[in-house]
Amino acid sequence: MALTLYQLKPRFQGLLRPLVRCLAALGVTANQVTLLACVASVALGLGLYRYPDLALFALVPAWMFLRMAMNAIDGMLAREHNQASRLGVFLNEICDVISDAALLLPLVRIQPFEPIWVGVLIVLAAVSEMTGVLGQTIGASRRYDGPMGKSDRALLLGAICLWTAIAPLPAMIAWLLPASALLVAWNIVNRIRSALAEAGDNHP
Repeated sequence: MALTLYQLKPRFQGLLRPLVRCLAALGVTANQVTLLACVASVALGLGLYRYPDLALFALVPAWMFLRMAMNAIDGMLAREHNQASRLGVFLNEICDVISDAALLLPLVRIQPFEPIWVGVLIVLAAVSEMTGVLGQTIGASRRYDGPMGKSDRALLLGAICLWTAIAPLPAMIAWLLPASALLVAWNIVNRIRSALAEAGDNHP
C-alpha cells in the first residue's frame, strides 16, 4: 500500500480520546459532529470563493486541522461509545465528499492555478472516496490506500492556502494541481487493486 498520512491516524486518535469521552458524557453524538464539520467546511469554502481576500485563506489550514480532528472524533464516538448507525455511514461518506469539494473550490481564485484542474481534482477526489467505499461491496474492507488520500489532500490544501495568505504563489507552481490529480488517479487504481486482492480476486 502506498504511504499515506492516514497511517498516522491511530496516534492522533489516542490524543483525542479524553476529549471524546467528555463529549460523549455531554450527550454529543457522532452524527452531530459529522454534520457540523460539513456545514462549516461548506461555509468556509463558499465564503472564500465569494470573498477571495487572500489573507482569509490563512483560515483554511487551521480549519483543515480542526476538521481532521472532528472526523476522528465522530468515528470514535460511533465506535467506542455505541453511536454507530446506518445513517451515520451515509453521512460520513457524503459529508466528506461535499466538504472536500467546497474547500477545494476557492483554489480557482488563486493564481496561477487553472480552474479546469481544480475541477478535475474535485471530481477525482470524489471518485477516490467512492472507490474506497466500493471495496466493501465485493467483500473487502473500506480502502484508504494512497497516495494523495483525504488526509494528504488536506495537508496539500492547507499548505497552498497558508502560502497564499503570506505571499503570491510563483507561476512555476501551476504544475502542482495536475500532479496532484495524477496522484489521486494513482490512488484510485491502488484502491481498486487492493480491494480486489483483499477479496481474493486475481485479476490484474
